[in-house]
Amino acid sequence: MASPALGGGLPDLPRLRNHKRKRFSSYDRTGGNRDYIVVDPGETATLAEMEGPGCVKHIWVTIRTDEEWYLRKLVLRAYWDGEENPSVEAPIGDFFGIGHGLTRNYVSAPLQMSPEDGKGFNSWWPMPYGDGARITLENQGERQVTSFYYYVDYEEWAEPGEGLGRFHAMWRRENPTDGVSEKGVDNRTWMFMGENPDGKGNYLILEAEGRGHYVGCNVNVVNLRKTDKFNWYGEGDDMIYIDGEKLPSLVGTGTEDYYGMSWCPTQEYCAPYHGLPIPGGKNWSGKVTWYRYHIVAPVYFEKSIRVTIEHGHANHRSDDYSSTAYWYQSEPHRPFSIAPVEERMPRK
Repeated sequence: MASPALGGGLPDLPRLRNHKRKRFSSYDRTGGNRDYIVVDPGETATLAEMEGPGCVKHIWVTIRTDEEWYLRKLVLRAYWDGEENPSVEAPIGDFFGIGHGLTRNYVSAPLQMSPEDGKGFNSWWPMPYGDGARITLENQGERQVTSFYYYVDYEEWAEPGEGLGRFHAMWRRENPTDGVSEKGVDNRTWMFMGENPDGKGNYLILEAEGRGHYVGCNVNVVNLRKTDKFNWYGEGDDMIYIDGEKLPSLVGTGTEDYYGMSWCPTQEYCAPYHGLPIPGGKNWSGKVTWYRYHIVAPVYFEKSIRVTIEHGHANHRSDDYSSTAYWYQSEPHRPFSIAPVEERMPRK
């Protein structure tokens, strides 16, 4: 079975397939209306466990709990083909595209938060596997998740698809980034001058080993600089290093340029592959979230990849950065781990 088995979208709907549609969900097994699971503090719930070859096509969840910052305390994981180390490990809110422990109504092609108030989470990333899969949720908070509703819609295949990478998602944070002092320097010089030819000190979005392709990220920034001066948090270039490069072969021209916008944007905007669902306040103050998904033009690598971005021009700024990166690759992958729960808490 070749990769067209992943097919989807209007142009591919007429294609006949030898698949079976399946679903795991939180429905009430008694036939009643208690269509959710309860997840106690410290508990890991298995949401779905598949056998044989197939592909996850859609995940939907919504959550009710009294836990503060629960979107950073609930950890979503996915394991493919019996692997020991998860290929997906991220706080559940960040995985679905918005950080800061917040929800927003927004739409992108692979990820969406839907009404009411962005609390209906949807993932459309295709997640193929050849020999079983397992998706779990861990409650690292201090209070019970009183209602966790979910669907995991997937396909059973007659045989594994050929040439299909496994889906991965990794969360990171640098709080704050390692900037430089502005003392004794005028604002224009501090904001726009200086050199950083090799990307040393850039914020790291993704580092992976193996063969695959990077398909994008969402990035959350908290502007920590308190000033009445021009205070744009961006101006940092994206730099992507492929297969062990010492100098990046893909270099951008500015933070907002990487996520497809212009001139230090202040307006909320969401499109299929790029967006700014949380644009920040006056003078780019407070919390910002943007995304860029390389679905039409993935970034390919044969041995390794490092995806980075400057935090301010030449890494001058010291802000709170966090991100979730998404990519496909052959296994085994380089193991990664999530920061402890206390290091994931959003700023108030």
